[in-house]
Amino acid sequence: MRKHVDFLVIGSGIAGLAFAIKVAKQGKVCIITKSTMDDTATSWAQGGIAAVMYTPDSFEKHIRDTLIAGDGLCNEKIVRLTIEESTGRIRELIKWGAKFDKTITGRYDLAKEGGHSEYRVLHHKDSTGREIENALLDQVKKHPNIEILENYFTIDIITQHHLNVEVNRRTPDITCFGAYVLNPRTKLVDTILSKVTLIATGGAGNVYSNTTNPLISTGDGISMVYRAKGIIENMEFIQFHPTSLYNPEEKPAFLITEALRGFGAVLKTREGKEFMHKYDARLSLAPRDIVARAIDNELKLNGDDFVGLDCRHLNKNELINHFPTIYAKCLSIGIDISKDMIPVVPAAHYTCGGIRVNEFGRSSILNLYASGECSSTGLHGANRLASNSLLESLVFSHRAGMDSVEIIKKTEICQEIPDWNAEGMVLNEEMILITQSMKEVQALMSSYVGIVRSNLRLQRAFDRLELLYRETEELYHKSILTVRLCELRNLINIGYLIIKSARARKESRGLHHSLDYPKIIPGGGINSDF
Repeated sequence: MRKHVDFLVIGSGIAGLAFAIKVAKQGKVCIITKSTMDDTATSWAQGGIAAVMYTPDSFEKHIRDTLIAGDGLCNEKIVRLTIEESTGRIRELIKWGAKFDKTITGRYDLAKEGGHSEYRVLHHKDSTGREIENALLDQVKKHPNIEILENYFTIDIITQHHLNVEVNRRTPDITCFGAYVLNPRTKLVDTILSKVTLIATGGAGNVYSNTTNPLISTGDGISMVYRAKGIIENMEFIQFHPTSLYNPEEKPAFLITEALRGFGAVLKTREGKEFMHKYDARLSLAPRDIVARAIDNELKLNGDDFVGLDCRHLNKNELINHFPTIYAKCLSIGIDISKDMIPVVPAAHYTCGGIRVNEFGRSSILNLYASGECSSTGLHGANRLASNSLLESLVFSHRAGMDSVEIIKKTEICQEIPDWNAEGMVLNEEMILITQSMKEVQALMSSYVGIVRSNLRLQRAFDRLELLYRETEELYHKSILTVRLCELRNLINIGYLIIKSARARKESRGLHHSLDYPKIIPGGGINSDF
């Protein structure tokens, strides 16, 4: 199949859907999603979306909190424009149908999460992402200019490289002409040509063994842009959520939202002793990088598999009312959170780096935009402030949408692009080659490139990944393509990018903590060097 559209959107989370809604009046939109439309990281988001709504909160306070969490590596210009546009984007989201919890007085029931100095997190119980996803899907499905292709897997974006023009990362005019996409019905690769393409493919948590990300989060968009010679940055900053439910048989790990700690839950050892006072004056509501390292350190000190999150002192009715999903989930495995501590461990949660974009979501490749977790806007710096991610998606999809509407007016579809050549490819009949390599990638990344790193660990990870890369590329170039093979290839690319960035950073900063470059954070925790 060969298709022409004005806007190609790869991904159906908040970033992709918000962009599609913005541009649909201006041209034909095609949304590609590798699973079903609602199987996205957005749907899994529990906590909420941060925005300034009422006094005593202010833009300046939210800006300051974001900069502090980012440990000096945020782009202050980007932080400021994101926060200052936050209220307007939230009002638009509400207009599209998203409903957030309110108090009996009619004001929004704002939560407070780690790193925030004020109550500013809007939520819908503990399933905020699902509420937002459903509202956006309702808008998308009823728009006549938007086509949705479910279970289609995007293999690569198309550039002049596919016209046999040599490009590298210094080539100033690399241009995106669309994408090659694996059709689930025909098992063939379709060519979708576009004037503008948006990458909104989410994160890469499945490069690790334990992650809160859905199984679809395999870094596809970041890897595609990297192979197309686009600029990728800050991949060393992988945020581990401090509190995923300890349930080793379950994948992905069930997230215990930070909002529960904002509600009053307290981190304790298995023996019931509080420990966060040893690490940070903000205790259980310190920024995520500090809390994750603190838990990691306690596990190593005590030889335990998990720590506890204690809700037993909280009002049971209010606890269940605010966190019904968490209460039901824990109860399903024999844990009554009103009587038992919740066993929790850190899990890979969010990719702070990614495809470098400017303030309009433009990547280094012409006619190619990126928004959401796959992008690197400069908002998060070395560590993402809780609940800033959904906000970032809204702001940058809006900006990218407004910018790209002007781009399509002066852009034509490139008709010279060849269709995918699968001549000579054979069916791989040994899936064990893919599944075992996938396990190896996840194991080495978890063991050597996790919460705490060292030069020796990074070198070992790189050496082993290099072998897996060579084996997988050989398999890829002779096989009829499958989703699992492409995902493996993408995860190897992601692992390489994380290791490369981590080796280049000769310091401990935010989410990247190296034993070879210990550091005490000025004005930070009581004992931040651990």
